[in-house]
Amino acid sequence: MNFLTDGLNFNYDRLIEVIISVGLQLLLIVIGYFVLRAVGKKLISSSLNKASTKQRISTSRMVTLEKLLLNTYGYTLIFLLVVMIFGVFDIQIGPLIAGAGIIGLAIGFGAQGLVSDVVTGFFILLERQIEVGDVITTSGYNGVVEEVGLRTTQVRSFDGTLNFIPNRNITGISNHSRGNMRAMVDIGISYEDDIDHALRVLQEICEDFQHDERFREGPDVIGVQELGASEVTLRIIGHTANMEQYGAERDMKKAIKEAFDKEGIEIPYPHQVFLQRTEESAKQ
Repeated sequence: MNFLTDGLNFNYDRLIEVIISVGLQLLLIVIGYFVLRAVGKKLISSSLNKASTKQRISTSRMVTLEKLLLNTYGYTLIFLLVVMIFGVFDIQIGPLIAGAGIIGLAIGFGAQGLVSDVVTGFFILLERQIEVGDVITTSGYNGVVEEVGLRTTQVRSFDGTLNFIPNRNITGISNHSRGNMRAMVDIGISYEDDIDHALRVLQEICEDFQHDERFREGPDVIGVQELGASEVTLRIIGHTANMEQYGAERDMKKAIKEAFDKEGIEIPYPHQVFLQRTEESAKQ
């Protein structure tokens, strides 16, 4: 009876020792994971900052590479974390990898989309089709690129929606952030107004905006763009710095409205005429 009790005490004590040992190992592994993640992120960011200074890499390109490297580094650390945890519990990783290989063959056809995402993402990064901060239109989405990964690309729409687009679905990219952007303003005047007078007023406005730092070229009055049903459309075109075209267009429209009001030039708008038939008019 004493022998059984001693045996139970021995097993219980051994169990406590194993739990403490495993717990300490897991704690050290987790601490090491967070330390390596923080140090690695700092090293990646500092290395890219130095490289961008020496090789004059653009800010958007640097941010794109930084996000990609941080994601890759994070996935690698997670893989090592899992392997080390398996090692603590004496789980052989070799048979698991072999089993995963067999399972991978079985689901290989289902993973074709993932492979396509990675390959497409690689070429998007290699060819620098898009970078973080670019305004793009692709696959029915329009917005600002927030992250370019090997599997998905994140595009935030102008209404605030964050879209996760699989790279294989990214086709026909229209990048609106490369080089100078075009600022175009179409303004309508009535057929009764003097076109030459309106063009002179617009030219004066354009000359004022040519001193605006946002414009790289122009703006200039192009002339009559269209003869509509109730208005004559005049067009102004200029080229601005990247992402400055929207603000420049708004300011020009405001200036045109104020100048037209001052010069008595009418900007047509829809009118509605109501005819009311009275009993006397009906008798007549």
